[in-house]
Amino acid sequence: MSGRPLVALTMSAAVLAGCVSSAAIVPKPRQQQQAAVRGPAGSVTVPIGQPVPSAMPRPAGPADPGFRRAPAGLNDRIYELWRAFPGKTGIAVQRIDGEWSLSQRGAELFPQQSVSKLWVTLSVLDAVDQGRMTMDQRVRIGPEDLVVFHQPLAARVRAEGSVTMSVRDLIETAITHSDNLANDSLLRTVGGPNAVRAFIAKKDLGSIRFGPGERLLQAGTAGLTWQQSYSVGRNFEAARSALPATTRRTAMDNYLANPVDGASPSAIASALTRLARGTLLSPESTDYLQGVLSRTKSGPKRLKAGLPAGWKFMHKTGTGQNLGGMTAGYNDIGIATAPDGTRYAIVVMMGTTTAGIPARMALMQSVSSAVAEYHGR
Repeated sequence: MSGRPLVALTMSAAVLAGCVSSAAIVPKPRQQQQAAVRGPAGSVTVPIGQPVPSAMPRPAGPADPGFRRAPAGLNDRIYELWRAFPGKTGIAVQRIDGEWSLSQRGAELFPQQSVSKLWVTLSVLDAVDQGRMTMDQRVRIGPEDLVVFHQPLAARVRAEGSVTMSVRDLIETAITHSDNLANDSLLRTVGGPNAVRAFIAKKDLGSIRFGPGERLLQAGTAGLTWQQSYSVGRNFEAARSALPATTRRTAMDNYLANPVDGASPSAIASALTRLARGTLLSPESTDYLQGVLSRTKSGPKRLKAGLPAGWKFMHKTGTGQNLGGMTAGYNDIGIATAPDGTRYAIVVMMGTTTAGIPARMALMQSVSSAVAEYHGR
């Protein structure tokens, strides 16, 4: 052999030998490693040893500084708004995609009024998820079912004698138009107040009461004993006006002191958070209900009006009877979504206040505006 090929061959052999013998590259044999097993068809199975922990570091967590703590200054802003507003007011804010919440009078009970329609619809959708009801189920509504106050559906019942609607249409009417008749029809169909209370208890929603239904609730708040004739025209208002002032005041004070439909702002914010996270209903029912709440027509100048362009809001309002300029429950609860997808549950509830309606709406707008202002800080 010539000199050059011999040198090349010698160097290759040296490199190959170095690769094969390097202890830094060739792994040590696993202890108690089993031999390969040959199958009947000639296939070979090689046992796999214990998994080796990854050397990659775990993620440090969300980069968003507002995930685990409320933005600096938001709690102080909410407190100042709450402190300056006259009367008994409750406020709660909870970051749905995070780990914090804040509140003022968050644990106290406030009259819900039509906010309670949300629990009726949740109970109905839970029954649908369980196969006990269907969205296309038909419900008959007659004159004997009429209630009081806001019930646009009553005009159809009076004109046609009776109306038959699907559960789906009743939900849309009860939530988006806050129709008392549609809501009470759903309540009757799902099993009455006890069925809603059972749902609240089953889901462990906390300090949320459910009243006896629209007719008994409003009659009791006014100091009346319900009669079905009150559902006709303005008979309810006439009977209420005929009561002695002391009777009305006593009934109203008793209701406000211990509302049969009372709920705490913090419990409602938590329930909205669980709804948005998808832990109360099936994925289909969760998406459906959030879509309905996004179409709410009532309260356009409450919480919704305080959010800047680009934010989305789904909500339910509640407004009670008025006595001497004081309303027994003036509320708005909902889920605000920032342009980047971050979600907040916002609850503002007023039990008693001497402030006029424009001032009430201004407070609500200031609360939602503060959430948007401090978002991302």
